Amino acid sequence: MALDELKSAIPDFAKDLKLNLGSVIGNSDLPQQQLWGTVLACAIASRSPKVLRELEPEAKANLSPEAYTAAKSAAAIMAMNNVFYRTRHLLSDPEYGTLRAGLRMNVIGNPGVEKVDFELWSLAVSAINGCGQCLDSHEQVLRKAGVDRETIQEAVKVASVIQAVGVTLDAEAVLAE
Repeated sequence: MALDELKSAIPDFAKDLKLNLGSVIGNSDLPQQQLWGTVLACAIASRSPKVLRELEPEAKANLSPEAYTAAKSAAAIMAMNNVFYRTRHLLSDPEYGTLRAGLRMNVIGNPGVEKVDFELWSLAVSAINGCGQCLDSHEQVLRKAGVDRETIQEAVKVASVIQAVGVTLDAEAVLAE
């Protein structure tokens, strides 16, 4: 199992990450599609080759082809949106917020899976990328759709652990060179 391989690669000083990785994936209350779509989108967003290599096969095995593609689409579109909207939010000139974005985001309107799942994956990727405006936007859509705070927090926990594992393993790889 790739998850076990990934956990075994985590150094002893990061034992909490090893335990948390097993917990957020192995004991998640999220439905399989939401969980593995979140895992895949966050593995991509983590930018860690090791994390993506280890988690992608299991995600692919647990997702329909449509959900697999949609999770990758969530990571891709949020890579763009998180930079754009975070920058607009951080600029002190409020006029940028009134300008038309002019960026194609069609996949958000037609992701190929349940809108709630895609929104959850987008929120998780936005947590990794640190875009407060996107986090607020996706959280509001999820809450209006009846998704509870615990589910949203569960996706953020997955994102935070996957990101931390990626940072740790990539740093260890560099230090081992």
